[in-house]
Amino acid sequence: MAELTDWAFPAELQPSANGLRFDLRPVLDAVVSLRSEIPEDAFSAPVLGTERAGSGVVIRDDGLIVTIGYLITEAESIWLTANDGTVVAGHPLAYDAVTGFGLVQPLGRIGAPALARGSSATVTVHALKAHLIAKREFAGYWEYVLDEALFTSPPHPQWGGAALVGDDGKLLGIGSLLVQEALNGEPIQGNMFVPIDLLEPILDDMLKHGVPTQPPRPWLGMYTAEAEQRLVVSALAAGGPAESAGARLGDIVIEVAGERVSGLADMFRKVWRLGPAGVEVPLTIARDGTLTQLKVRSADRSHFLKKPRLQ
Repeated sequence: MAELTDWAFPAELQPSANGLRFDLRPVLDAVVSLRSEIPEDAFSAPVLGTERAGSGVVIRDDGLIVTIGYLITEAESIWLTANDGTVVAGHPLAYDAVTGFGLVQPLGRIGAPALARGSSATVTVHALKAHLIAKREFAGYWEYVLDEALFTSPPHPQWGGAALVGDDGKLLGIGSLLVQEALNGEPIQGNMFVPIDLLEPILDDMLKHGVPTQPPRPWLGMYTAEAEQRLVVSALAAGGPAESAGARLGDIVIEVAGERVSGLADMFRKVWRLGPAGVEVPLTIARDGTLTQLKVRSADRSHFLKKPRLQ
């Protein structure tokens, strides 16, 4: 398993119970350490690795844990460690590619308290000591868009699955990424959090079916980056739809279904508007100074992933 080295925040950055409107101890105890092992032949292993580590947050009295999904995608084993040292195995219960949330069910009593869920909608930038520096759209190269993500600073070194807690002691978001933002015109490192508000509408479906029940979005397996106001294909999923259709590294995406694209989020939304997974996606790309037409038969991303074994 991945080993975490001992570390500590400077004292001035550590949370203090003084002056808070809530009891800090149970909030901290609701956050558990999470480690997972993934098979070497897993689809996500080349990018995300076979040993992953981060955190999860207990959100129900039965021990249900929410985390960021990439920590548990294709996991064959999960171990959870509470603040009192209790260690139990976990089962990867559900994953939603649209929001990025993952759910884990402890296979034993972990003894951690549940943390109430709040709403990021009422949180303002620079609220209290949360250091919320921005709320804005986020687009990820892995065909992912959040209409409004939460950005905080200073960065947490173990951001995956970290809890963003409001000044009322309620959970506001789950940590996803280390990012660079701009504050007063200066670059600043921070973390991106997925708002917890996005969990409630899909929670029941995830618990019952392992995924939300809406039709899966079309997935291209084409990892695209914004460079000099162009959308450049920087990687292709092996055996994925885009590679199979003839896409190449360095291709520049110009249009989706005849509509010019203006950015990463715009491109993804134009693809998703065409229909569910399986729909044909016409792409106009620039390659070696020439426009080329590709017809990509999209797929359901989950069909490429290993499924959890029944417990």
